[in-house]
Amino acid sequence: MKKLKFQTPTGMHDILSFEQRCFRSVINAADKIAEFYGFNRIETPILEEKELFDKGVGASTDIVQKEIFTLKSKGGDCLALRPEGTAPVVRAYIEHGMANRPQPVKLYYIGPFFRYERPQAGRYRQFWQFGLEIIGEKSPVSDTQIIQLAHGFFSDLGIKNITIEINSIGDRECRSAYYRSLTKFLRPKTKFLCTDCQKRTKENPLRVLDCKNEKCQEVIKEAPQTLNHLCTDCHLHFKRVLEYLDESEISYQLNPRLVRGLDYYTKTVFEFSTFDSEGKSLALGGGGRYDKLVEVLGGKETPAAGAAFGLERIVQIVKGLQGEQTKKLRNRVFFAQLGEKGKGKCLGLMEDFRKANITVGELLGKSSLKVQMARAAKIGAELTVIIGQRESLENLAIIRDMETGRQETVSFKNLVGEIKKRLKK
Repeated sequence: MKKLKFQTPTGMHDILSFEQRCFRSVINAADKIAEFYGFNRIETPILEEKELFDKGVGASTDIVQKEIFTLKSKGGDCLALRPEGTAPVVRAYIEHGMANRPQPVKLYYIGPFFRYERPQAGRYRQFWQFGLEIIGEKSPVSDTQIIQLAHGFFSDLGIKNITIEINSIGDRECRSAYYRSLTKFLRPKTKFLCTDCQKRTKENPLRVLDCKNEKCQEVIKEAPQTLNHLCTDCHLHFKRVLEYLDESEISYQLNPRLVRGLDYYTKTVFEFSTFDSEGKSLALGGGGRYDKLVEVLGGKETPAAGAAFGLERIVQIVKGLQGEQTKKLRNRVFFAQLGEKGKGKCLGLMEDFRKANITVGELLGKSSLKVQMARAAKIGAELTVIIGQRESLENLAIIRDMETGRQETVSFKNLVGEIKKRLKK
């Protein structure tokens, strides 16, 4: 009988041990900068009602029409694996009465999301995002603060050559005039568009500008620009965002055809990208303002802005910057032992090291000192603590300098202090 071979589903991936260190360093950087800027972390369920995304993200978007994973519960509820984070956060904002708190409410999240799309390098069907939301603030300074925070996040991780593209798509007051102009432009060119965009011209012409099909990209090169159709309020708002960015010395590029792929955006939209080793552009994430989403989902009209960034692609870049070091355990101290008593003594001493915040490596399941010393050398340990039968009886430990080979015997009670002194050197 042929043996079954199980693998991760298409587009899903494991985060293996050597990747976890890099993954955690990126998450720690996200936590640190979000909390500095006064954001509080929120966790929403992985499963939400599908209607939340139909209404919030937009029924005509690719996410809802093609990419969302849905299921029926035993009770008949139509649920969806969350494809993005803003709609669930806004749902939580309304459900838990956060409008009664001092405004704005600043929230951030880090977690897995799901979209059924063609897997690419650094892009999966289950993926992690770092997201930011400022709800209850209409000032353009909130748009800029999110951009500034993201810019600082990438800088902290050592990611250079960041490109920020920015645009304004207006609001309900000026969007209708732009729709008319865009529809008039697209109507005689419909036959040159892809099948999806032919439908979009009737349902939501703005989505045509977000299409990545080469034929459609060629058509929209001459499309009318949203910036030329902004009302006075949207124009002044966008002008101030750009002034804040200039004052913060954050470089950006105007992209008059940038619209983002979600229906809830109004006014400011932006995207972050960088380049791979071959000079190809890599999208890292983006966001914008969504002043009508709270109202659409059942709350009072509330201004808001947010952004989200894909962690897998960021981790991929950071791993490239760190090289093969991310695959090493990088424990500077290794415990080696001989005999059962040596094992027991190591277990007790390791707890002392944990309390002293000194990470250690070990191979307690092995009895061969040669094998253990080879592992210490392989992980790049600077010091190895050796406890044999005699040492375990006398509460002594041998400290071996892995570079020079010099050894010194110390008592258990002085071991942590002695290791600390040597690590400082």
